[in-house]
Parts: sequence; structure tokens; C-alpha cells
Amino acid sequence: MERLNIDRIAFLGRTYAEYLKIFGFDENALAKGPVLDCPAGASSFAAEANESGFDVTACDILYDQQVEELVRKGNEDIQHVFDEFDKVSHLYTWNYYRDKVEVIRQRRAALERFAARFAEGREKERYVSGALPHLPFPDRSFSLVLSGHLLFLYGDRLDPEFHRKSLLELARVGDEVRIFPLVGLDSKTYPELHETISFLRSKGIEAEMVDTGFEFQSGATQMLRLKNNASR
Repeated sequence: MERLNIDRIAFLGRTYAEYLKIFGFDENALAKGPVLDCPAGASSFAAEANESGFDVTACDILYDQQVEELVRKGNEDIQHVFDEFDKVSHLYTWNYYRDKVEVIRQRRAALERFAARFAEGREKERYVSGALPHLPFPDRSFSLVLSGHLLFLYGDRLDPEFHRKSLLELARVGDEVRIFPLVGLDSKTYPELHETISFLRSKGIEAEMVDTGFEFQSGATQMLRLKNNASR
């Protein structure tokens, strides 16, 4: 099976501009209330959004570590991922990014900006240590939850039960949840996706696949949008 052959869940980051494209929203959505990015990895989305006056919290399993260790891991994972990338470059499209060099530049830019704000942000509880499927936030803490590049992408090593519990947890802490992508490292749709959607609906969570207008992995053009309609 052709797939991006990496041996870990990579600590990578995307920029604010990338998030707007990946999750198919604009700044009006950010203005509606608190936003959670989980797992946020080395993304600079929270740093950039907060600098612009929005209320964004980033959460990740590695945020209990010092910034120097996170930068080291981030750089190592960029190297690891893109050492393997050329073997499967045909599984990617070049509509948003110009080439591999541009992708690497974006990843390093996100890591650098994330690192510059991490220590201060952690003191202000903008960067919170936490791991799915159990997050350290009260019910309905956020108007919007963004979850990128973990669920579904690593479906070869995170089992269906983990996915179900994690999705319910994200829906517990937010009014609306957006998850991207819906494909694995082989660029094929997560095999349990429709069963997972049926499970969520059985729990009273609205779940629908929505086009984003963004594509990097071939075929990864949709996100899963969840809405929690339980009363506050």
C-alpha cells in the first residue's frame, strides 16, 4: 500500500492563513466566541489569532514540555516527514503550495511563530496540556473547535474506539467542531468514516461531510462538521 511512511505522529504546525483554507472559515467565525485548536501541535494559528484580538486556546499532549524540546521535536519531525515525502509526492496536489520547498517553509514558519509565543501563552493558559479523548475543559467551553491532522489521518494506528471517544469529547467542549482531513496517510478515505458518522448521529450529534475548497493530499477536500445542539 502506498502511503507516507512515517513512524510517529508528527509534531507539525500550520499557519493562520493555512487554517482559514483548511477549515473553510473566515474571521467572522472567530469573532463569535472562544475557539479551541486541538490537537494544535506546532501550529501558529493560536498565536496569530490572539495577536489579532481573537480568543483562541491551543491544546496538545506535548504542551507540558519546555519550548526548547518542542522546537527540537518540531524540526526533527519536519525533517522526518519530508525525507519520506518524495517517495509518495504523486499523492499530493499543488494548487495551494508551489512545491515541497514552499510546504517546508510554511511548516518552519509556523513552528518559529508558535515557539516565540509558547512560554507567554502557557502562562496565560492559551496553551494547555491535554490529550484526547479526555480534555481539561468544561462542557461547551468553545463556540468552535478545530481538529486537524490527527483523527482519520492516523487511522492506521488510532483505533475506531479512540476516534469515537475523541469525537464525542470534542463535541462535548464545543458548539461546532471541524475535523480535517478525512483521509489517511495513504490519501484514502478513513475506512470507518460512515460508521463513525452513524455512531455520532446516534448520540445526538449532527455530523456532515463538507467541502472545504482546499486540497493538498489528493482527494482530501472535505472536513467533518459536528454540531452539538444540546442546551447550554
